[in-house]
Amino acid sequence: MKIVNDNHIPEVEDSIGYRFGKKELLVEALTHSSFVNESADVGVRDNQRLEFFGDAVLGFFISWKLLELFPAAGEGNLSRIRASLVNEKTLANLADCIHLGRYLRLGRGEEKTGGRKKHSLLADAYEALVAAVYLDGGASAAQSLVVRHFESLMRQSSETISGRDYKTRLQEAMQEMHGKPPRYVLESESGPPHDRIFTVAVFADDMCRGKGTGKSKKEAEQAAAREALDRLARNAVVGKP
Repeated sequence: MKIVNDNHIPEVEDSIGYRFGKKELLVEALTHSSFVNESADVGVRDNQRLEFFGDAVLGFFISWKLLELFPAAGEGNLSRIRASLVNEKTLANLADCIHLGRYLRLGRGEEKTGGRKKHSLLADAYEALVAAVYLDGGASAAQSLVVRHFESLMRQSSETISGRDYKTRLQEAMQEMHGKPPRYVLESESGPPHDRIFTVAVFADDMCRGKGTGKSKKEAEQAAAREALDRLARNAVVGKP
């Protein structure tokens, strides 16, 4: 599927939750060099320039959010987390989640060799998309997109910071106290497809020990486990189980 008119642009905008004022920026972000090489239109531009800028935009906003989420973390840990987020595999997975591959403008050769599923092309297109959003809507629009897509991944990196994630720590505590692991129950999910919110409760010994919300089930479970651990710590102070 190639974007040859405006008909597919709303589909892309719906998938990322952003409306472009300058639609040509979106088209440029989705145009691979192979398409330009085979095009008779001298005005067609590929996404390499936007990819270059998008890499810098991603690095900036992810660094900023990491500082906010992990104020006590050192430079080494923060650098490792950022590197794990801004890499080809992670970016390609995010591009796949918003179905970016189906909208790429590719040359015939790239199309035949499965270009829509190549990690390198998807990662480049995602970076170009972030740049297009920045150039069209400014820093706040790009920041919103980056945080929406990456915050849950960043929060999951708490294991890198603390050495053990909250679920692991809670499981160890519950095994010691009750002889069995906690149980997680999805209570609700809400919001549009591109911005889902999950609410999870964690139970141990037939009691609700905590609840949490997040942009993914895994993030919500971590938040619930964190609340449960906080409660355990408070109860320990006053001598409650």
